[in-house]
Amino acid sequence: MKYDYLIVGAGLYGAVFAQEAKKAGKSVLVIDKRPHIAGNVYTEDVEGIHVHKYGAHIFHTNNKKVWDYVTQFAVFNRFTNSPVANYRGELYSLPFNMYTFNKMWGVVTPEEAAAKIAEQRREISGEPQNLEEQAISLVGRDIFEKLVKGYTEKQWGRDCKDLPAFIIKRLPVRLTFDNNYFNALYQGIPMGGYTRMVAGMLEGIEVRLGVDYLENREELDRLAERVVYTGPIDAFFGFRLGTLEYRSVRFETELLDIPNFQGNAAVNYTDRETPWTRIIEHKWFEFGKDDEGNDLPKTVISREFSSEWKPGDEPYYPVNDAKNGALYAAYKNLAEQEKKVIFGGRLGEYKYYDMDAVIAAALEMSEKELR
Repeated sequence: MKYDYLIVGAGLYGAVFAQEAKKAGKSVLVIDKRPHIAGNVYTEDVEGIHVHKYGAHIFHTNNKKVWDYVTQFAVFNRFTNSPVANYRGELYSLPFNMYTFNKMWGVVTPEEAAAKIAEQRREISGEPQNLEEQAISLVGRDIFEKLVKGYTEKQWGRDCKDLPAFIIKRLPVRLTFDNNYFNALYQGIPMGGYTRMVAGMLEGIEVRLGVDYLENREELDRLAERVVYTGPIDAFFGFRLGTLEYRSVRFETELLDIPNFQGNAAVNYTDRETPWTRIIEHKWFEFGKDDEGNDLPKTVISREFSSEWKPGDEPYYPVNDAKNGALYAAYKNLAEQEKKVIFGGRLGEYKYYDMDAVIAAALEMSEKELR
């Protein structure tokens, strides 16, 4: 059988494009080399808990079009992301807000907090030369030392003095008691997990799992008029110009025979000595309840370790420096010459994408392609 579209990757970009193509009356085949759909938003059922297998995914957007789109496929709960920072046993609210400043300095009013931050920021007078100076110029030394430095150094595997200032363009400072991390109009987690939501997008569409496109390219290309490719762009071209770099993340996940490990979905460990960056307790994304609304007797936690990426690891975050930017631009040039192939998504466009932005990009591309 000949298809109109072969879609490589059953993550958000591929699933949205597939859904739109099917609606437009096109025949579609979706393949993925993993044994499951949903890409990095895949959730797996463990003892009634929807475990975010590739790290925490919290949906948040100000884009009504995207929100209306995803809510066709899932009912979203009212989860609000309010992480806690653990610095050597001291607990602080994130994002930085009045609870944080009260704990840090004993200040009570927004005026006192603003004065304390202003006083500490004065330490940096000229143009910040690195991430450390940039962060201190935004929030002062105390917050930098306890809540920014260790976490950032673990995330990037480098000292803050050796990281460019632009990585921290801004650090949100709230002179209110608002603990909501995202300033988004719409926020939540799909009830029943992301896998169920993506399965809704792919309903009625042929999906083949465990199929590696790059190993079977000739045979697969013959099956379709057009290809939507959401894998790594450098791998598509056989790394002929070089390898794009990523940061990767490793997870150590445990099922615990207790109902509550840390009382919050995410706790960041902001000292340098603790080897993990944060611990996720998955049940709190859905308020500790199963699909029937019953309290869950056990819990699943994931310790998250940031690492340098090497070939064979799961690529997570593009390294947005000048060298990788130039290399991606060269690959994008090659991609534009591939008339049969659309490159999309986090890996296909070598871009750090929030979920709503991936969906918006897939909708935009499908409108252009299918009209």
